[in-house]
Amino acid sequence: MSPHSLDPNVRVAYINARLLDPTTGLDGMGGVLTEGERIVEAQEGLFADSVPDDAKVIDCNGMCLAPGLVDMRVHMSGQNLNATGSAAVAGGITTAVCLPGTTPVIDDPTVVESVARSARKAGLVKVYPYGAITKGLKGQELAEMGMLAESGAVAFTDGNRAIENSRTMVQALSYSATFGLMLVEHPEDPTLAAGGVMTEGETATRLGLTGIPPEAEAIIVDRDIRLAKMTGGRLHFAHVSTAESVELIRRAKDTGLTVTCDTAPPYFALNETAVGDYRTFAKLSPPLRSEADREAIVAGLKDGAIDAIASDHCPMSEDLKRLPFADAANGGVGMETLLAVTLELVHNGHLSLLEALGLISTHPAELLGLPAGSLKAGSAADLVVFDPNVGWQVKDTVLHSKAKNTPFDGRPLQGRVLRTVIDGRTVFKIGS
Repeated sequence: MSPHSLDPNVRVAYINARLLDPTTGLDGMGGVLTEGERIVEAQEGLFADSVPDDAKVIDCNGMCLAPGLVDMRVHMSGQNLNATGSAAVAGGITTAVCLPGTTPVIDDPTVVESVARSARKAGLVKVYPYGAITKGLKGQELAEMGMLAESGAVAFTDGNRAIENSRTMVQALSYSATFGLMLVEHPEDPTLAAGGVMTEGETATRLGLTGIPPEAEAIIVDRDIRLAKMTGGRLHFAHVSTAESVELIRRAKDTGLTVTCDTAPPYFALNETAVGDYRTFAKLSPPLRSEADREAIVAGLKDGAIDAIASDHCPMSEDLKRLPFADAANGGVGMETLLAVTLELVHNGHLSLLEALGLISTHPAELLGLPAGSLKAGSAADLVVFDPNVGWQVKDTVLHSKAKNTPFDGRPLQGRVLRTVIDGRTVFKIGS
């Protein structure tokens, strides 16, 4: 037995919980019974009369109990798996998918296996790797995607680099169509974005900063949709951030193309004004956009044009962030704020609680074919217990992530993770 595995005979009864399961539409007071690493039963009214004598009891005191969150876009390396895992479980994330820009790059089957081994050793969040589309993420020669898939890569991407060469993208999509693999694109034309440090517009002009036009995103989205139609390949766009991109994807879906996308909390909760006076924690890739774009992202989440929300967790050292804005690194940590910022969509009346949870658990699991995001009997006992209403403020002193570069620094949020369970083991509990 693994040092992190649970005795298969241990039974735990979670009682007095508001059960929320996006896979079945369950939303009601009840309980969950787990045995070892699996869910035995989860239903409304369970344990209303009695609890099995041999079960350990965890009273949820009326709080929400849902499938553990699935984060489909995380930057990590072998050196920070423990820190990343701590941040993940504090945010209710039980499954994370890491981008291939590790050291070494995930363009070889041995690296896929190494990432999986390191995650198991850390014993916290379950980690699945993306494979690289091109060798060394250089955008030229295709990586051995078939071999990477056989070794455990769940989809393919060049991380924060778009496939600039259209012929290379055609080859990758053709391979995708043949073998049923999903390609995840960072939609940003690198030549149009070159030298830019925030979104183009009035704020960039006032601050004297070089802008990145929103068309840089839409151009790649439009090109790749056309190439997906030509090849029949399966295409997913990461962290979409502009109104035009959402509309292009919406229209592609309406025509029956196998095109999906996700966004990240900064793009529906913040706009370009968060940059303020050169606030480098708000320097992201893609950059924060206009208020009209932010509203379009919310609309896309409401009508299903956007399929999922990912944290886009990208930890950066203080040295790389505390530089002049133009020189500072892109990226923000986001695992610990993923749930609470997503809940803003609920508190503001845009989504139901089940709809919001689906975007950060069931939907990403389904997109990537992962065994997660469900309370059904037989599923892994990966759970999150949370209070959707408690308020807190994002500060570096409350974050478990080693890096503190959050664009939400100082923001008041509503909703907090109380307990995270992975394979039946409590790996995070508030106050412990």
